[in-house]
Amino acid sequence: MLSINNISKTFNIGTINEKQALDGVNLFVNEGDFITVIGGNGAGKSTLLNIIAGVYMADDGELILDGDNITKKPEYKRAQYFGRVFQDPLMGTAASMEIQENLALAYRRGQFRGLNWAITPKEKQLYEEQLKRLGLGLESRMTTKVGLLSGGQRQALALLMAILKKPKMLLLDEHTAALDPNTAQIVQHLTLELTQESKITTLMITHNMKDAIKYGNRLIMMHEGKIIYEAEGAEKQSLKVEDLLKKFEQSAGGYFATDRMLLA
Repeated sequence: MLSINNISKTFNIGTINEKQALDGVNLFVNEGDFITVIGGNGAGKSTLLNIIAGVYMADDGELILDGDNITKKPEYKRAQYFGRVFQDPLMGTAASMEIQENLALAYRRGQFRGLNWAITPKEKQLYEEQLKRLGLGLESRMTTKVGLLSGGQRQALALLMAILKKPKMLLLDEHTAALDPNTAQIVQHLTLELTQESKITTLMITHNMKDAIKYGNRLIMMHEGKIIYEAEGAEKQSLKVEDLLKKFEQSAGGYFATDRMLLA
């Protein structure tokens, strides 16, 4: 479905702050895959998602989506293909707008916007049905300003907005990292439920090694802009956190990394 071919990206070229974020990354994503992505700080995880979404243009390599070369397409033209949820709950929603207005924006992603009524009765019914899937009672609060919701509620709403139009792929950039552990597990469960129901191909960056093992059918580990380890099928199902630590040490020649990941 998505072929990532020899993608490289370097920031601040020619300065003392030059940093190679991606170094010849190759990855083939099958339709229906749920791939978890782990790695230490600066491994290139978020840069990879930004390259896919079109936030950054790759220096080298190409991206082929369903046979279409999207390497040079700008972000706004890729919006119809990709849904995305960010780490910060404030980024995926508009705080000053109502819940139903946020959903209306998501429903019109990639479409021409005219001067018709913003929300039709038929659309309102659709939004109510979709909000019920979250199990958070938001279907009875559709005129509530999103800024009044909790972080977990906003992130759940952002997740629903990202898949409302059934994109070709869902990109999750540590979307539970800013939530408390209990809320994070609720949102993570919703993620699995919604992606399975809609059969949406998913790439999920996570700092939680247990979640990386538990969720999805494939796992990739990144270090210094490269994919250094991949696991799927029976190999992934049998993995333990200790196995990931050993794999990192063997492949990268050092310890895997951050307190946040170890505590998670």
